[in-house]
Amino acid sequence: QVQLVESGGGVVQAGGSLRISCTASGSAKIFSINNMGWYRQAPGKQRDMVATITRDGSPNYGDSVKGRFTISRDNAKNTVYLQMNALKPDDTAVYYCHAERVGYIDYVTPQTGYLDELWGQGTLVTVSS
Repeated sequence: QVQLVESGGGVVQAGGSLRISCTASGSAKIFSINNMGWYRQAPGKQRDMVATITRDGSPNYGDSVKGRFTISRDNAKNTVYLQMNALKPDDTAVYYCHAERVGYIDYVTPQTGYLDELWGQGTLVTVSS
């Protein structure tokens, strides 16, 4: 019904930049999303927070990406972005988009509903040395 779709992953050389995006969409009109964010999981490791952003645009970053990554969002487009600069091989991971408290109106019913949280399917970012 409502899903998060990521895009923009790929292969980049160390020191390079990449921007990934995530849009909430589906068979419903989305009228509100609280916090949005990015998490990443490298092979054999746990999923870690990369960056989150509140509805009014206040960001929070994991220590390993501070000063290199920038998170932003466009509420009108239900989209969150992650600009990644000065990439390192250690940044190689599957990056997952996350959204909290998604409010929507179903196009068919049309009933109002809320989803406590959503995860995207993940997009792979590979940084070569």
